[in-house]
Amino acid sequence: MNEPEENKQPLSSKLAFNLSRIQEETGNSWDIKTREIEIFAESGVIFKGAIVYVEGLVNLHDMLHSLLSSDSSLRVPDVAHPEELLAHLRKSIIAEGAIASVDTFESLYEALFTGCSMMLLEGCAYALSVGTKDQKARPIEEPNVQSVVRGPREGFTEVISWNIAMVRRKIKSRHLRVEPYKIGKATQTDIALLYMDNIVTDGILDKLRERMSAIDVDGILESNYIEEYIQDKQPTPFPTVFNTERPDVVTAGMLEGRVAILVDGTPFALLVPALFTQFFQSSEDYYQRADFATLIRLLRFFSFFLALLTPSVYIAVSTFHQEMLPTTLLYNLASQREATPFPTFVEALLMEITFEILREASVRMPKTVGQSISIVGTLVIGQSAVEAGLVSAAMVIVVSITAISNFVLPAFNMGIAARIVRFLLMLLAATFGLYGIFIGMILIVLHLCSLTSIGFPYMGSLAPFKLKDQKDTFMRAPIPRMITRPKSFLLKNLVRQKKR
Repeated sequence: MNEPEENKQPLSSKLAFNLSRIQEETGNSWDIKTREIEIFAESGVIFKGAIVYVEGLVNLHDMLHSLLSSDSSLRVPDVAHPEELLAHLRKSIIAEGAIASVDTFESLYEALFTGCSMMLLEGCAYALSVGTKDQKARPIEEPNVQSVVRGPREGFTEVISWNIAMVRRKIKSRHLRVEPYKIGKATQTDIALLYMDNIVTDGILDKLRERMSAIDVDGILESNYIEEYIQDKQPTPFPTVFNTERPDVVTAGMLEGRVAILVDGTPFALLVPALFTQFFQSSEDYYQRADFATLIRLLRFFSFFLALLTPSVYIAVSTFHQEMLPTTLLYNLASQREATPFPTFVEALLMEITFEILREASVRMPKTVGQSISIVGTLVIGQSAVEAGLVSAAMVIVVSITAISNFVLPAFNMGIAARIVRFLLMLLAATFGLYGIFIGMILIVLHLCSLTSIGFPYMGSLAPFKLKDQKDTFMRAPIPRMITRPKSFLLKNLVRQKKR
């Protein structure tokens, strides 16, 4: 799995040997182009060289403008040695792009496959790497997943340098730090840690650096690869690393003492540590009045419990605790149940699985037909199932309320956790009734309190309880009253603003 030792060997002073070896080790790939050049010194000495680049990764206009003239030749003052020539080119001729010297085949390949153009000369044992990368990327657009009614409309793209620039544009401070990493032996993916060094605690940084440095894998294709490596090793369906495609969310998290992780090739950034209550917060909460934001946030928590408990409570009450229902409702449910052949648990399980299939199909279908299939399919199948006597009308209502409540959650991965736990609670309700639900909820709370995110309590500000941190948990206090940052992270600087 280690890099071949021959790639770590230095470049040769023989131009033909270097070019032959590059072609041989890359399998004479069609997209790796070599362009031979001649450079004339005023003394009459002619230096032979070559430019190597990967077609499609470089901007040909920039490369030609930086390295070549129209006749594939250059004229320079009187120089005697190839090393002097490269030094002159680096200082006076090449005007665009980042320039670096490479002296091994390993560093040459690394620069070549990231979009750099390589200039090699006969008689010189090192090459010049010129940054001529062609930034082909999706333009900055409004996020598709985390859209808002009021707030910034820009979202991250797949280019890490653009993403860092968007954060820099919001945080104009010398305390913003960017730590680069390059992970993946095959992909050599650029990754950056972003944090405020005057706020974040050293404990978070030390653990992150240790876990990032320990990653040894062939490729990193998306930020979830990093998420699974850095998260605490605790089996749980609940997400312990927050992900977002919004620069304003990343900025707000960094100002609260969190660390952002940007990965090249994906618009989704990671934020750690993550708290349970953070997954119920939306960036729009801070762009609306405090009272309205508090109402919406409480609605999200209520919807989470509906998505978690509605089917299991229906199963428990209709199976074990019919005396809790009003008589009229009990008669209606009993009359519906007469025509259904399955127990309530099986009925709920079939409906839930059917809806999950429809949900997944709507996601995978083309956008033009996906939404219509999810809506029409749910209505048609639900109505047909009731008319066929397979399920009761009440069960269709219960499953519909559960599904709609699941969509209220702003964090998609928290919604997935609710869907997983919901099936376990349904099984407990079908076995023990309401007692099973109570036992399940106690186990869930104990499990949540045992979780950590980068070593910090997942239920921070709630367990252990911190009164001053309740200004931004279930409710959202007015911004002028949010004087301090969360105390759960043991930050260097807790004061956010002066008292008014």
